[in-house]
Amino acid sequence: MKVLLDENIPKKLKYRLSSFDVTTVSERGWNGKKNGQLLALMLIEGIDILLTVDKNLAYQQNFDKYPITVIVADTKDNSYESLMAFLPQIKELLITDALPKGILVINK
Repeated sequence: MKVLLDENIPKKLKYRLSSFDVTTVSERGWNGKKNGQLLALMLIEGIDILLTVDKNLAYQQNFDKYPITVIVADTKDNSYESLMAFLPQIKELLITDALPKGILVINK
């Protein structure tokens, strides 16, 4: 599975997920893309999972149109330290063979 880290996720989190096929929005040159554009680009590029802290994404997009998995970390901020608390859950989800399409919110 291919994973994309949204631009609101610290880039250095990628190195904690080095056993997975992970890229970032900035590496792809997709900074500033609106959510719909980003999801469409993910489909074109064969990216299966978006990791984000954008809790509003579920209300902004029709996921019948975008059959991908979006993992939303429900955190107080998007700092590296805060997201490290979610790392075990994120890794557990990424090794799951059949993740459901749509929004998956993970909490601490």
